[in-house]
Amino acid sequence: MSAAIRNYALVTGAYWGFTLTDGALRMLVLLHFHALGYSAFEIALLFILYEVAGIVTNLVGGWLAQARGLRFTLFAGLALQIASLTALSFTNPDWLPAISVAYVMGLQAASGVAKDLTKMSSKSAIKVLVPAHAEGALFRWVALLTGSKNALKGVGFFMGGALLSWLGFSGALLAMAAGLALTLVAVAISLGSAMAGPAGAMKPKFRDVFSRDRKINVLSAARLFLFGSRDIWFVVGLPVFLASELGWGHIEVGSYMALWVIGYGLIQAIAPKMLRAKTREPDGRTAQIWIAALIAVSAAIAIAITQDFAPELAVLGGLLVFGIVFAINSSLHSYLILAYAEGDKVAMNVGFYYMSNAIGRLTGTVLSGVAYLYGGLVGCLVTSIAFLTLAWVISAALPSRSATPTHG
Repeated sequence: MSAAIRNYALVTGAYWGFTLTDGALRMLVLLHFHALGYSAFEIALLFILYEVAGIVTNLVGGWLAQARGLRFTLFAGLALQIASLTALSFTNPDWLPAISVAYVMGLQAASGVAKDLTKMSSKSAIKVLVPAHAEGALFRWVALLTGSKNALKGVGFFMGGALLSWLGFSGALLAMAAGLALTLVAVAISLGSAMAGPAGAMKPKFRDVFSRDRKINVLSAARLFLFGSRDIWFVVGLPVFLASELGWGHIEVGSYMALWVIGYGLIQAIAPKMLRAKTREPDGRTAQIWIAALIAVSAAIAIAITQDFAPELAVLGGLLVFGIVFAINSSLHSYLILAYAEGDKVAMNVGFYYMSNAIGRLTGTVLSGVAYLYGGLVGCLVTSIAFLTLAWVISAALPSRSATPTHG
C-alpha cells in the first residue's frame, strides 16, 4: 500500500504542476488576444480545438492507459504540454488575425490533449488505491484531489495574469515550459518503471471505450450539460465583462478569477464534510437537488442584472455563491463516476465520462462567445440556465441510494 500511495502522490504532484500551467495558459491567451482587439467570439474560437481535443483524447486516452499503463499517458501529457507552450511563445502580434487564430487553435488542441491525458491518469489512479467498498473514503479522496486541482488552477489564473504583465506573452510561456520540464524530469526519475501496466495483461478492444452501462451513460449526459452551463458564462463572457464593462486590468481580472477558482477548489475538497458523507453517501437524488440549487442561483443573478439592481455586486457576489453550489455539484459527480465505474475498466469508464465533460465544455465555450455577443452577460446566464435545466431532467434517471452500487 505504501508503494501505491507513493506512486499516486507522484502522479498527483505531476498533475498539480500541469494544472498550474493549464490555468495560466487560459488566462494568458484570453487576456493577450483581448488586448490585441479580438472580439469575444474570436477569443472563443481560440479555445474550440482545445475542447474538441478533449473529446477524442478521453476516449483514446482511457483505452491507451488500459493497454499501456498510466505512466505512459502521464509522461505523454506532460511532454506534449511543454512542446505546446514552447511553440505558442513564437506567436507574433504582426501576423494576420486568421493566421494567428489558426496557429493558436492548433496549439490549444495539443494542450487539450495533454490536459486530458494527465487528468485521466490521475483520476484513474485513485480508484485503484482506495479499497473496495470504502465509499466514504472514495468520496473524500476524490473530493480532495479535485478540489486541490481546481485551487491550483486558480493560482494558475493569477500566475497567467501576473506573468503576462511581468514577462510578456512569449516570456511567460517559456518560463512555464521550463518549470514543467523540471517537473517531468523529477517525476520520471522518481516513478521509474512503476505504473507501466501489467505485463502480459489482456489488451482492451477499442470498441470497449464506449460505455454500455446505463448509469454511466446517464451521468455522462448530465455532466455534459452541467459543465457546459458553467463555461457558457465563465470562459469568455465573465472575463470580457470584467475587462470591458468594469474596466479591470489584466492582473485584476486574473486575480479575481484566480480567487474564485481557488475558493471553488477548497469547497470541492470539503464537500464530503458539508454533505456528511461519513454517514450517508450521495446518490442520483442528491445530484439532482444540487443542480436545482444552481438553477436558482443563476436565475437570481440574471434577474438582478436585468432589473439593474446593483449589477456589479450581483455579478461579483453572485459568482461566489454560484462557485460554492457548483463545487458541490462537481464533487458529487466526480464521486459518482468512480463509484459506478467497473474495476477492470476504470480508465475507459472515466475516459468516456470525461469525453462527455469535454463535449459540454466545447459547447459552452462556443455559446459563451455567441451569447455574450448577442445578449451580454445576461444572455450567457439565460443560456446557462437552459443547460442546467436539461442536466436536472437527465439526473432524474440516476439510481437512488438503494440502487447505487458499491465500487470495486
